Amino acid sequence: YPDDIYDRIWLPNSLPNSEPINTTSDIISMNDYQGPSTVMQTAVIPTNGSNSLQLSWEPNDPKFLYYAYLYFSEFENVQANNQTREIIIYINGIDWFGPFSPLHFAANTIYSTWPILTAEKIEFSINTTESSTLPPILNAYEIYRAKEFLQFLTNQQDAYLWQGLNCSYPEYDPPRITSLNLSSSGIAGDIAPYISTLTSIQILDLSNNNLTGPVPDFLSQLPFLTELNLKGTIPNGLIEKQKNGLLSLSVEGNPDLCPEASCTADESNGSRDNKFVVPVVASVVSLCVLVTAMAILWSLRRRMQVAKNGSFELKNQRFSYSNVLRITNNFERVLGNGGFGTVYHGYLDGTEVAVKMLSPSSAQGYKQFQAEVELLMRIHHKNLTTLVGYCDEGTNRGLIYEFMANGNLQALLLGEEADILSWEGRLRIAIEAAKVHRDVKSTNILLSGKFQAKIADFGLSRTFPVEGSGTHVTTTIAGTPGYLDPEYYISNRLTEKSDVYNFGVVLLEIITSKSVIERTHERIHITQWVSFMLGKGDIESIVDPRLHEDFDINSVWKTVEIAMACVSQTSTKRPTMNQVVMELNESLAIETARLKAAGKEYESKDSIESISVNQHSELSPLAR
Repeated sequence: YPDDIYDRIWLPNSLPNSEPINTTSDIISMNDYQGPSTVMQTAVIPTNGSNSLQLSWEPNDPKFLYYAYLYFSEFENVQANNQTREIIIYINGIDWFGPFSPLHFAANTIYSTWPILTAEKIEFSINTTESSTLPPILNAYEIYRAKEFLQFLTNQQDAYLWQGLNCSYPEYDPPRITSLNLSSSGIAGDIAPYISTLTSIQILDLSNNNLTGPVPDFLSQLPFLTELNLKGTIPNGLIEKQKNGLLSLSVEGNPDLCPEASCTADESNGSRDNKFVVPVVASVVSLCVLVTAMAILWSLRRRMQVAKNGSFELKNQRFSYSNVLRITNNFERVLGNGGFGTVYHGYLDGTEVAVKMLSPSSAQGYKQFQAEVELLMRIHHKNLTTLVGYCDEGTNRGLIYEFMANGNLQALLLGEEADILSWEGRLRIAIEAAKVHRDVKSTNILLSGKFQAKIADFGLSRTFPVEGSGTHVTTTIAGTPGYLDPEYYISNRLTEKSDVYNFGVVLLEIITSKSVIERTHERIHITQWVSFMLGKGDIESIVDPRLHEDFDINSVWKTVEIAMACVSQTSTKRPTMNQVVMELNESLAIETARLKAAGKEYESKDSIESISVNQHSELSPLAR
C-alpha cells in the first residue's frame, strides 16, 4: 500500500526455463483483484522457443486446500503485428481454463471458485494453442492455502452480507457504500449517527420503520445524497437541498412531517401570535404569488416528466396508489424483500395477488420499470407470472402479479418443507424454469399451489425483443453473487452461455438444496462443493438427503452431469439451453419410468415432452 490497495507484498520470482520481459506502459486493472500496475509491467516467457511455462509446488500435507490466482497482460500489439497469443492452462495434466488471449495493457485474473485437488505435487502448465504464434506469458500469481479455524466463529447470520446494500467499485480506490435500503427492517429509536460516516452514500431508505425523534441535521451534510425516504422532523438543511434540486426527498404518507423551524414555532408559547403581525393584504398577495409560482412549476415539471418518462398506453390496468393501499390493506403482510423493494400480499376482487413496490433506492430505474410493464402486459407465457396491473403515481411505483402460493424456489429448498419436493417434482421445476432462462436465480423462480414454476423479476425485460422495435430491452448488469459467469470478469461481456451458467447454478441448488455460497467463514461456492464430492465419486451425498434416496440413480447422474456442464469455467464447453432442456427431459423420462414400474403415481404434464430414454446425449458424461 498504496501501490496495492489490498496491501499485498509481491516478490520477484522466476520460473524454470523462463526469461523476464517488461514494459513501461501502465497496465489497467479490469477486475476486483487489482493487480498493481508496477507488478503487471513485468512478466516471464519460456526460453528456447518452448510453448510452455511450468509453475509447481509440493504440499506439506495432502489435506491442504489451495486456491490459485494467475495474472496475465499482453505487452505487444498483436493485432497490428498480425500475431496471436492464445493460452490454455492445465493442472496436473487436466484442462483447467482456456483457451483465451490476454488483454492488451490490461490485467486478466484467472482463478477458480473451488480449491485445487490435492496431490503429492501440484503443477500448472501454461501452454499455447497450435494456432498461437507467440509463446505463453505470465505476469504474476497468488497461491493461497485455506486454514481451518478451530475456535468458534461469529454467527454467520450476523456476519453475512446485508440485503439492500450497494457499493461503488472505483478503478483505483476502495469500494464505498452508495445505497442503503433499510425499509421495513423493524428499526426503532433515533437514526444512528454512524450513518454520517457514509460520506459517499447517494440513496438512503429508512421508510416503514419505528424511528423516533427528529431527523438529524447531519443528513444534510452528506455531499452525494440525492434520494432520502424517511419520516420525522425535517432539518432546514435538507429542505434547502430539496429546493435547490440537489435532493429527492420522499415524505408521502407521513402527515406529521414539517420543517424544523415550523415545528419548533408551533410548539413555542407566544410564537403563534407573531404569525399575524403581517398585514392580511400582504398575506393574500404573497399567497397568490406563491400559488401562481407553484402552478407554473408543477406544469413545467409535469411536462418534463412526461417527456422524460413517456406514458403507458395500457391505462385500463393502471391502479392508483390509494387502490394499492386498499389491495394490500395498508401493506399489512410482507411476502419478501429484495434489492428492488418489498413484496406484499393483497386481495383484488377477492383474488389473492402479490404487490411488488419499487423502492426509491432500487438499482432499477424508471425506464426498466416502464419496459417491464409494457412488455409483460403484451407477453403471456405459461412460465411467466401473470401481470395483473401496475401503479405509477409520483414516486410510488409497483407491479401487481398473480399470487404464487408456494413462494420462491430458494425459500422452499432451504426451508423445512423441502421434503415435499420429490425428485420428479424438482426435475419438472427445472424444465419449466429452463423455458425462460435469462438471468434466472432460485429467488425469482416462483411456485404455484401445484408447484408449477414461473419466473418473476425485473431482469426479465432483457429476455424478449420489444414488439415492433426489432431490438431487445436491456438492463444494467448487477451480478448476483454466485450466479455471474466467471468469464464476465475477463471479457466484461455477458452472452447466451452466461445464462447457461446461471441456470447450471440453479440446477445444482435444485439437486442439493444448498445455498449458492455457504454462509460460513470459507464461503464455499456450490460448484466447488459438488466438484469435490464428484471427485470422491460420492453421488448420493450430493443429492438432498431429505429425498431419502427415492430416485433413479441414473437420472441423478445425468442431471448432475448437465449442471456441471452448464457451469464449466469456459463458455465454449457449455451446452446450449436447447440441449439442456432435451437432457433434462431425458432425465425426467428415466425417473418417471422408475415410478411407473414401481406402481407409484406420477404427474404428467403437456409441457413435458416424451423423449426416449435411449436418445443420444450430446453432453460428455462424467466418470462414475
